[in-house]
Amino acid sequence: MSTVTDVTSSSAFESHISSLSPHTTTIISFLTPWAVPCAQMSLILKTLASSYPPQNPPTVTFLSLDAEALPDISESYDVTAVPFLVIQRDGKVLEKVSGSDAGRLREVVERHAGKGGNTGKDGLPPALEVEKRSEEDEARQTPAQPDMNGQTNNLSKYAPGANDPATAPEMSSTQGQAEETETRLQELVKAAPVMLFMKGTPSSPQCGFSKTIVGILREKGVRYGFFNILADEDVRSGMKTFSDWPTFPQLYAGGEFVGGLDIVKEELESNPDFFAPYVAAPKGHGGMAAPEAQKQPPTAST
Repeated sequence: MSTVTDVTSSSAFESHISSLSPHTTTIISFLTPWAVPCAQMSLILKTLASSYPPQNPPTVTFLSLDAEALPDISESYDVTAVPFLVIQRDGKVLEKVSGSDAGRLREVVERHAGKGGNTGKDGLPPALEVEKRSEEDEARQTPAQPDMNGQTNNLSKYAPGANDPATAPEMSSTQGQAEETETRLQELVKAAPVMLFMKGTPSSPQCGFSKTIVGILREKGVRYGFFNILADEDVRSGMKTFSDWPTFPQLYAGGEFVGGLDIVKEELESNPDFFAPYVAAPKGHGGMAAPEAQKQPPTAST
């Protein structure tokens, strides 16, 4: 069966692509290791690949790339969100798919690469069948517990009553920490009229998507605050839930969530003056504001 090849460098990618036959269909998956939807995409891709028998030369090949680790390749395919799938042959892009819908991904792959073996209805392994146990089986496997008089009772059907004592505090320390993070995020998104949550800093972005959105804000003359999510894991993980958005960068305007890079581009396409209320500098000279919101990684000691 075919497998997914993990590509870790631009040179490895170019070498692999140049070695392929013009008739080979290439499935390129752009992922990030920390985004939950990407884990699902990875599973789907491996399952789809396993349904195609290996051939020489190959008729189909599957590649997986870290979109943030290889920003030049991501930008060359206009990847603005992950997971993202590209189907190409002989250097020509045939189709692109954003998201991790198993049925949609399998449909697109099979349309261009032909059908593989049996991978289940949605391109995933068939679900395990579970046989429901009878009440007699449950009773036999439920350990007997002694009561106050030394008698044993079957507790399998026990349900706590309204007067039973609580078995856990109403609020755990984890819940308290989550509320503190929520309050902090509510303050951060309003720290400047436009707030950018990015990887790295505007002068040294750590991913291609962040670099691109900084360029857009600069070109539009927008004054903005930023937060380097690489410097604070609580903010990094908390923003995914707070914004209901799994990837970075994330942009807020007027305390309201705008979206990631792809959404920002769509907003500007439909309304070129989208940032007009926030312009505070000549076009091409936008920059940073709200220094209290600018979070940078701590300096490493030597």
